Amino acid sequence: MMGSLSILVSLSLSIVVIFSVQKYFLSNNLIDKVNSRSSHISTATRSGGVSIFLTIFFISVYFYLIGYEIFNFSLLIPLALLVLVGLYDDINNIDFKLKFVFQIIAAKIIIDNGLIIENLHGFLGIFELNRVLAQTLTIFIIVAIINSINFIDGIDGLAISITLLFIVSFEFFALATTPYLNLSKILAPSLVPLYYFNFRNNNKVFLGDSGSLFLGGLISIYVIQILTNNYIIKEEFDLHKIIFIISILFYPIMDLIRIFFLRIMKGNSPFKPDKNHIHHIINNKIKSHYKSVSLIITLSIFVLIFIQVIF
Repeated sequence: MMGSLSILVSLSLSIVVIFSVQKYFLSNNLIDKVNSRSSHISTATRSGGVSIFLTIFFISVYFYLIGYEIFNFSLLIPLALLVLVGLYDDINNIDFKLKFVFQIIAAKIIIDNGLIIENLHGFLGIFELNRVLAQTLTIFIIVAIINSINFIDGIDGLAISITLLFIVSFEFFALATTPYLNLSKILAPSLVPLYYFNFRNNNKVFLGDSGSLFLGGLISIYVIQILTNNYIIKEEFDLHKIIFIISILFYPIMDLIRIFFLRIMKGNSPFKPDKNHIHHIINNKIKSHYKSVSLIITLSIFVLIFIQVIF
């Protein structure tokens, strides 16, 4: 039902919403102030996440009102919660513990909507999980993915690129049409205009925590879908589902584990922000966000292909 027209509408609406939300942020002096961890020196707003959420929300509501549900409409509730928590953090810098609590609440709402990891499909010899273990593991996975995407949102375009790579891989490797195909058709084009706003020199638009938490929440929903019996990987790829997930999220997973280990070894909180992420190190060498993101995405695709070959 949703074809090229929906993609064009999503792309166009995203541009309009990004401009409008940024104008509101600027008029209310809600700008991203430059500090020691900043990657910019000019005026910028953290309005990208709100813009993308509103774009998807408006399109989803429209189709819902005409009797066509793009995806489980109730999942917008935990996603909206993540956006609001992230937005509040963008403006007021809330304590990470409180943000963590809200992430767990969002994860529980996702579970209550029927999305839960009940089977590891033989990974490490584990198949069916009991209810308590299934809920605990699902919450852990959701929160881990949310934070992994949040952590890589340190240079222009990286979190957007990883999300697009994930969406394309999710649909490409699927044997049959997935329940989230229509969502993918509006999510992917809604993200594309952010490249322009991310990389331009003045009046930049960043995802902000509202955007990175939102995208992390969305990706976690996709991940749970992969681990259901409804998602079947094409026979020619013959990948274990968990190996498949690790391969397409290799960079954020690796960076999350690495940065947690380094911070704990230094006696710091694993959630204490710094500029020791791999993308920061690469960007310090290359001196270009665009080239750094291109390199990381190229390596991510190589890892995806390499894992496909060896497994």
